[in-house]
Parts: sequence; structure tokens; C-alpha cells
Amino acid sequence: MDKQSILGFVLIALVIMVWMWFSTPKPQPVSHTNAQSSSRVQSKDSAETLRQQRERGSVNSAPGSQGIADSTRRASGAADSLGKYFADAARGVERTITIETDKYTAVFSTKGGVIKKWTLKHYKTWDQYPVQLVEDTKGGDFSLLFNTDDGKQINTSGLYFTTNAPGDHIVLSGSEERTIDFTLPVGSPGGGSIVKRFTFKGERYGLDVELRMVNMQSVLANYEYQVVWEHGIRFAEHNSYDEAKSALAYSYAGGELTEIDASKEGETPTSNTSGSTDWVAARTKYFAVALLSADKKATGAYLEGRHIPYPDGGVVKQYGIALKIPFKNSADETTKLSLYLGPLEYQTIKAYNADLEKIINLGWTWIRPITMFLFIPFFTMLHTFISNYGLVIIVFSIVIKLLLHPLTKKSLDSMRKMQKLAPIMEEIKVKYKDDPNAMNMQTMKLYKDYGVNPAGGCLPMLLQMPILFALYALFASAIELRQAPFVWWIKDLSIPDVMISLPFSIPLLGNFLSGLTLAMGVTMFVQQKMTTTDPRQAQMVWMMPIMFTIMFNNLPSGLNLYYFVFNLLSIGQQYYVNKKHGDEPLQKVTPKKGGKEGWMERMAKQLPQQPKK
Repeated sequence: MDKQSILGFVLIALVIMVWMWFSTPKPQPVSHTNAQSSSRVQSKDSAETLRQQRERGSVNSAPGSQGIADSTRRASGAADSLGKYFADAARGVERTITIETDKYTAVFSTKGGVIKKWTLKHYKTWDQYPVQLVEDTKGGDFSLLFNTDDGKQINTSGLYFTTNAPGDHIVLSGSEERTIDFTLPVGSPGGGSIVKRFTFKGERYGLDVELRMVNMQSVLANYEYQVVWEHGIRFAEHNSYDEAKSALAYSYAGGELTEIDASKEGETPTSNTSGSTDWVAARTKYFAVALLSADKKATGAYLEGRHIPYPDGGVVKQYGIALKIPFKNSADETTKLSLYLGPLEYQTIKAYNADLEKIINLGWTWIRPITMFLFIPFFTMLHTFISNYGLVIIVFSIVIKLLLHPLTKKSLDSMRKMQKLAPIMEEIKVKYKDDPNAMNMQTMKLYKDYGVNPAGGCLPMLLQMPILFALYALFASAIELRQAPFVWWIKDLSIPDVMISLPFSIPLLGNFLSGLTLAMGVTMFVQQKMTTTDPRQAQMVWMMPIMFTIMFNNLPSGLNLYYFVFNLLSIGQQYYVNKKHGDEPLQKVTPKKGGKEGWMERMAKQLPQQPKK
């Protein structure tokens, strides 16, 4: 590697580090109230404060937010805003019904016929509370929104339904099913009603829904109503900024995915689409809610995002999602929906709806197939035999190293030959210093004579890049790695492992040091030391490990574990090659018969001729 190549690496490193400086949030101090919070100093906000604010109901949507959120405030206002059909439904006694399955505990309310709580049994928040997905401080979710012929906009979230539930606590196990109706009487001349029929299945996240409009011809206007999930889902991770980066809303129609991101404070992004729509969804980092049109009747979708700042630099994104359902003005109309409310676990989502897996972040388009069809099945298979995901990652690193061994061996052989050719190449540079074209031709002839590929050392690294990108996507989004411990201080393979907390923040690095990142940097230094013999490249020995340590300090510990183990294996391989072939003399390769001109000679002839001085 000459000075120009080294300069190129330095410039690339500077560009990457400057980009990370502008794209990475500036860490802020976090109050360490207990041992657990102090071990997770990567958070930008006090998650305990955030959780308490949610429970007190002190969180409001962004000022000026309209659309779905605003309709709730209108519906819960004075009775005269409900018009002649629904004024009586604004008064009643609330009754709650708890549905308990093997996977979740849900609480439904007759006020609005909504879901007030949806608590997952197999997942915990960062501070070990059960994950509860519904924003219960806002009254619950899953309501209907429509206009009436007397000019009122109605949101059923504040109206009182009746129910045929046989008791207040229903327990389902295994494949057991139960159906419950919630009915909203309508004060119309024909005695109309709106019926929500929920069907629960014990082994599934989510439920099936039938919506019936009975004798609503004289009530509904515009031949349409909306099924609305207004408040998104609650955050559950310690680092709200990191969780917010993954929080998005989607609609899927005609094979096309529409996405909105409430990335900026003060802005309310929306999407209002028409046409046959399959589903709408909102997600955080590891959990999602989705409304799916089971009978394919939905004729559009509405998405609305809200960016909510929190103290100490934290942020929460909330999304309202809605499916538009046509009303054909008949006496009894039914539409079928499916509601998913659970983890972003690939196999679970895929089984629920094949297209819904599109909301899982598995990397760029060209990376997704590697993650979907190689890494996820392989990790799942390994985990059936190995319970610790850290050990799974170690086994995976060994397998990848074995698969790349033939290419890596060629790379090491090429690097060894390049080191031995260095004195001859130096002589060529001195001899042809005034004739750059001749210097290049002689250099390429030297490569050909000894069978050296000057780019051979880069090939294994280039082949690893898609693997590295796919692993980053997997480790950053796979719920299987969420809160999955390894050993000692490494309690969660999906986030950085904080070994040393700093009283100050360093640009790009943050206010902590990751143990696995430091280990990865040390092994990279040793590997560079073993492969670099040219004194002019000495700066690369320490520059690359430092750069990678800074870049990887904020990445998931699972990714750093993979890279650390891979480097250890590379060091062992390098030691073996040096031990076995280090003293072998250089030998010229036998020319191929036919005397055909090689690519090196052709490239040399195409170089621009420069006049001799």
C-alpha cells in the first residue's frame, strides 16, 4: 500500500466519522438511580421519568395536531356535538372485561368498545415491567370514525356500548376460542346499531373482528367510515431516542408500501391514500400494531405521525392509523378485519400475514434476502440446540470463517508474496522513476511472473461487507436478541455492552466504553500487526483499530461479539500460515501455453503514455 492508498483510507475514515458526528445524537448525562440504570448509560433520557409521565397521563400530542387525534377531543366534548343520533350514547356506566390467553392479557371497555390494555406475558420493559402496548392513559384504542347526515363527526371512543360477555374475566388456553360482541345503540328511526364482534384465539397475538352496521342508512354520510387506532403503541426500551428511530407507520396497497416518519418536532406527517388497501400498521423498535382488511373491502388508508419531545433530550413518536371501509347504504353490512398486536418476531409476523413482514427492518433491499433466508433460519436452527444467543453468535462466526477459509487463504498467500516482492518492487521504482508507464508495466509483469493478485487481500473484506450489514440489521432489530444475556456484564446482545461509564461525553464515542468493542479493537490491532511489515504502513496498524473501535462503540454488542470472534479466528489462521509458509522462497509460476496476453499486460498498455524527461 503506497502513500496515496493510505491517504485514501484516511480520507474515507474522516468522511465516515464526520457523517457519524452529524447523524449521531449528542449523549447527555443520565441520572443513575439504581444499578440497572447506571449500567445502561447509553440512554438519552430518564426512562423511569418517561414511564411515570405516561402512567400519570401527562403526555399530550404535539400542539396543533389535527386529524385522527383531534377527532377524539371533539367526540369527548359536549353532548350537542354528537347530534341527534348519538347524544344518548355519551352517558353510561363503564364495564371492563379481561381476556387472558397464553400470550397476552387484554382489557376491553364498554366505553368506546375499545382495548384499554394489551399486556404481553413473555416480554418485559427495560426496567422489568410487563410490556403493555396500549396507551391506556388516553382511554384505549380501536374505535370507529364517521360523519353523520346531520353534519357531525363521530368518534365512538367516548360512547357507551353494551356487551354480551358472560363475565368480567375470561381465560383461554391453547387453541380455545371465544367471541364477544360490543353493541352501540343508535338513536335513529329504524333503531340502528353498530356491532363490534371480537374473536379471540388462545395461541395467537391479535384477534379477528367483524363490524356490523345495522339500519345505518339514514345515519352515515359520505358512504364511508374509518376503523381507527389513534395513539400508536407505548415505548418499552430504555433509550427512547434509539427506539424512536425505528418507530414508523405504514400502509400497504396494490403491492406498494407507503411509510411516514415523524422525525421532526413541530411537524405532523400524514398520508391519505385511496384504493384497495391490505393493511395499515405502526411499529416501535420491537413491537407493532396492524389493522388488516381480511375481506379486502378497505378502500384507503390514513396515517398521521406525532413527534413528542421528552425531558433530557428523549423523544417519542406516536402514530394514528386508519382503514377506510365503504358503506353501501344497505340495512345490514358486515366487514371483516384482523388486528395484530404483538412482537416484531419474523416467523410470528410472517405466519399472521405474509406481506406484513415488510415492516420488519432487515436491512437495505439487497441485504434483506441475506437476513431473511440465511441468517434468521440459521440462527433459529442453532437456537434449538443452544439456549444462549451469545454462544449462537460464536458458532455462527466459526461457520462463516470456515466458509470464507478458501478465499482468506488465497488472500493471505497473496499478502505473503507481496511482502516478499517488496524489495524487488522498490528496485523497479528506483530504476524507472522517470518513466511511470514502464514502471507500471514492469510491476504488473512481476505480479504475473510470481502469480500475485494485488487486489487479492481486499476480496475477503469485500465479501464480508454484506454479511456485516446484514448482521447489523439482524442484531439491531431481532426481538430474539432483545434482553438476551451472554456472560458477565453483557446483559443484552441487542444494545451496546457498557463496561466503563464516563463522566463526560466524547464525540462519536459517547459517554461509555463497550467491553466487546475494546476487545474487537485489540484483536484488530494484533491482526494488523501480524500482516503489516512495511514500515511505511505502520500508521495503518493503529489507525484502523482506533477508527473501528470508535465506529463500533455504539453498535449492538452481538455484532461486536461476532467481529471479535472472527478476528480471533483470523489471528489463528494468520499464525498458522506464517508458521507453515513463512520461510518458503518465492517461485515463479509456469507460463500458460499459447502465450496469450494477460489482463495485467493489457491494462498496462492502456495506461496513458508519459514523455520521458
